[in-house]
Amino acid sequence: QTTAAAPATLPTVVPLRASAAIDVPQDLLVIRLSTSRDGPDAATVQAQLKAALDAGLTEAKKAAQPGQMDVRTGHFNLHPRYTRDGKINGWQGAVELSLEGRDFARIGLAAARIQSLTVAGTSFALSREQRLRAEADAQGVAIDRFKARASEIAKSFGFTSFTLREVAVNANDQGLQPRPRAMVMEAKSFASDAPIPLEAGKTTIMVSVSGSVQLK
Repeated sequence: QTTAAAPATLPTVVPLRASAAIDVPQDLLVIRLSTSRDGPDAATVQAQLKAALDAGLTEAKKAAQPGQMDVRTGHFNLHPRYTRDGKINGWQGAVELSLEGRDFARIGLAAARIQSLTVAGTSFALSREQRLRAEADAQGVAIDRFKARASEIAKSFGFTSFTLREVAVNANDQGLQPRPRAMVMEAKSFASDAPIPLEAGKTTIMVSVSGSVQLK
């Protein structure tokens, strides 16, 4: 007499996902300064732009400090202006200078002292170090939540433990945007000893852990 084999017990696999979010103050500031010139002669316009940029660089470098305030030049463009019939009737161009770093007060004061360029815009972000720290903190919380959820589900179904089958960890930025108070304005409108008013926002770092576990 032949006895039928008992059916194999299929593994109990459960998909899971957990996440954690951390609000981090933005610690990196960039102020862009620029100016434009217009005239009938290309060489004259170029010379004016160069003089404005050189003056801005000279003033900015007085306060430059690696990591706290770095100085870099941006675009320097010059192009012809045309009449309706396609003839050149003048030249126009623009230059840009950026101040960036972690020392907001230093950067704001330096921008206010530069008289040859105007404030074109500000932006805030996270430094690489700040971002890595926030991602590590959020990742630790997300992993703990993933493991706790797996344990809860295992117990709810009458199992005593679980083993990890697969897992993926993802990090991204969410939501809260910077709230710069420095608007486009003439640099000369500031007192030379008064820094530009600035207010950074926050960036939300979110880390998610997804995968599956086998209940045992």
